[in-house]
Amino acid sequence: MPAPVLHTPRLTLRGHTMADLTALCALLGTDRACYMGGAVSHLDAWRWMASEVAMWDLMGHGAWGIETRDGVFLGQVGICQPPHFPECEIGWTLLETAEGKGYAFEAATAALHWAWSQGFGTLVSYVDPANARSRALAERLGAIHDPAARLPDGDTPDDCLVFRHSPDSDGNPEAYA
Repeated sequence: MPAPVLHTPRLTLRGHTMADLTALCALLGTDRACYMGGAVSHLDAWRWMASEVAMWDLMGHGAWGIETRDGVFLGQVGICQPPHFPECEIGWTLLETAEGKGYAFEAATAALHWAWSQGFGTLVSYVDPANARSRALAERLGAIHDPAARLPDGDTPDDCLVFRHSPDSDGNPEAYA
């Protein structure tokens, strides 16, 4: 199953293309990746992106590349569950040039609407406690810190907070509108 294409007023969320790899390598190969496990090599960035693309066929969900309506690549948002995650996560990462413009909120809101329409009952975001921007975004999206949630394999409460996203109590995603 290829990634569905989602549109927002300013953005298109679409399956990753090879053109995204260069920008993702530029992000994942630097200290900006410190909240995602640290800088990774070009090969590891390739594997990361390839696994997120493959999740669409294997699991029915995965990552989207985020771009402006005129085709400028901004980063990614994904609904992913690699083997070491106990739950399905919605996560995001943006290029430095895209930060502070509301793109992550807009893209994550679209991804959440898609998830609720597909029958997901809950998603989590695994956030490094020092990552104030991701914490703020999770909370702006309506997620609530869930200290009782299981952590990804190898993580501890000192290096990972879990924020829980849920549609409103009647199962309708209008709470995210």
